[in-house]
Amino acid sequence: MDTMTLLATIAKILLMVGFLFNVAALLTWYDRRGGAMMQDRIGPNRATLKLGKLELRIAGLLHTAADGVKFFTKKDFMPPKADKLLFSLAPMLSMIPVLALVAVIPFGDTISTDLLWKSVCFKDGGGPAMLPVDGVCKAGYTMQTVFPAAQRLGLSMTSPSIELMVAPLNVGLLYVFAMAGQGIVGAAIAGWSSDNKFSLMGALRAASQMVSYEVTMGLTLIGALMLYGTIRLDDMVRWQGENCWGLFVQPVAFFLFFAAAIAESKRIPFDLPEAESELVSGYFTEYSGMKFGMFYFAEYMEVVTSSMLLVTIFLGGWQLPFLHRDGLTIAFGEVVLLQQRLPHIWVIVFGVVAFFGKTLFLCWIQAFIRWSLPRFRYDQLMKLGWTVLLPASLANIFATGIVWLALQRGGESMAQGLKVAADITQGVVAFAITAAFVWIFVGILRTPRRATQIVGSSAKFAAAAGGTKTAPMQA
Repeated sequence: MDTMTLLATIAKILLMVGFLFNVAALLTWYDRRGGAMMQDRIGPNRATLKLGKLELRIAGLLHTAADGVKFFTKKDFMPPKADKLLFSLAPMLSMIPVLALVAVIPFGDTISTDLLWKSVCFKDGGGPAMLPVDGVCKAGYTMQTVFPAAQRLGLSMTSPSIELMVAPLNVGLLYVFAMAGQGIVGAAIAGWSSDNKFSLMGALRAASQMVSYEVTMGLTLIGALMLYGTIRLDDMVRWQGENCWGLFVQPVAFFLFFAAAIAESKRIPFDLPEAESELVSGYFTEYSGMKFGMFYFAEYMEVVTSSMLLVTIFLGGWQLPFLHRDGLTIAFGEVVLLQQRLPHIWVIVFGVVAFFGKTLFLCWIQAFIRWSLPRFRYDQLMKLGWTVLLPASLANIFATGIVWLALQRGGESMAQGLKVAADITQGVVAFAITAAFVWIFVGILRTPRRATQIVGSSAKFAAAAGGTKTAPMQA
């Protein structure tokens, strides 16, 4: 491994792990802040930073920092009859697989190092340009730095390239499921080693729930694999860039995978392994201090990694509508409306920002769902997985196979029609993104109007609904 490859790998690890930890920390803040806004509560406002007479609350962000300090300083309790080795190992087994999973997730297109920038000699007064010889231009030429564009398909073979994923494995999706399955081990060991009946029941719930929904997660991706023709995550993203996003070719699989991913993270409405009203805190009831913090933080990191997978497989990864390696090309079928070549480095930056932006959006959606739906009963949870999601995923595989075979027999005219349909989906996505940014911008600038409204008493509501079954209580 040469020096440039080593430095690039270290930079990619720092970027992905840094994003994972920081977004997980922000999600802990949003659970407080967003939940308070949705339920009309005050929210986090106790932790303050005092500068003289000035008190800074920073919208409750200091509570996240206070939690970190509390986890590190709180006493590390261990039950007297617990298995000390397994009790200490369980939090690590829950957190490490989540970190290892991001190694194969691509967050940008492959970088051709010779296309980032070049030094070119331009003739004074105009004329053809030429490359410098030994870093020096001929007399009458001036050296300038240019940012060239890349070709749309293929990579430069004359210089080393940098793949924007930590570990470019050929078995990317298989590695994802291998790592995701290890979380079951951590939860099971935590409950069994705690010497607590509530912890053991929570561990049994967690293991059965995660196994059940992992089956659905795997089957929902079979249809996508049939279309993409690869298990490499970066090749899946490139297929979506040249055709259309997976959301449009596998809409049922997207929603099934999304539901199963929320169940895998064990958050409301699927938080039965740690249901407070039934099991105290489930499989980590006996944990405190930083060991509890590892379990707590691992769940938030699972939200981020599941969002990354959803973005990669179904939402185009780093792809943006009509933006390709060579630049911007707005075309519908054979009709080209606009074509503009862009520097390779700009395209890479746009792609990386797009990937992380999509991931943040899905993290927000999952946090929104967490404060919107009530908790299921455990039998309802298992029934949903085995009698609804699993049959639906099998039906999706069957339907995808039939449609795929029919389209392959459609001939050239069918291929042209599919190409136009794919370009239309790109236009729909571009319009939706533009409308969302305009809506956000207008909402920020708009002055909110607050009108006081007296709702009335429950007696008035009951009278309007036709009265009550019994007479009202008399004083």
